[in-house]
Amino acid sequence: MLRDHIRHDLDILFIGFNPSLLSGKTGHHFASPNNRFWKILHEASITPRKYKSEEDYLLPEIGLGLTNIVARPTKAADEITKEEYRVGREILKEKIKMYRPLIACFVGKGVYQQYSLQKDVPWGAQSNQTVPGTTDFVAPSSSGLVRIKMDEIVRIYSELPGLAERLKEHK
Repeated sequence: MLRDHIRHDLDILFIGFNPSLLSGKTGHHFASPNNRFWKILHEASITPRKYKSEEDYLLPEIGLGLTNIVARPTKAADEITKEEYRVGREILKEKIKMYRPLIACFVGKGVYQQYSLQKDVPWGAQSNQTVPGTTDFVAPSSSGLVRIKMDEIVRIYSELPGLAERLKEHK
């Protein structure tokens, strides 16, 4: 079972679809060598260095957290059932209400579509807050299968530190 790395008042809570089989086996988020999550966070100046998946538990120390909309590991996100999404959506909303991160960053447009039940979703900060006090932010998936150029992915993620700073100023 993959544990969340979450605490109260994080700057950014990163939310994935669900763990990969490798993440489920190792107990670490974004464990696949084909997943670019850790590289993206560093290149977007969200982390001071490139962390390894085995260091995922250190993220809360720097104001970052990790969770998923569905807890069950699968080979691919298309194996997740509608019922798992329905239950996961409610659990995730409760986590966000309880822990109150400044930003809920959805790692993949599909994750946010499942969470918000909205079809047309732009990249970046969303105009509506699903949970009051937390800004929803949609970023591209970090999967190696994503066809968006790495520079564009990093550009979108690089909006997060400035957004977090502005939200702290208005808190």
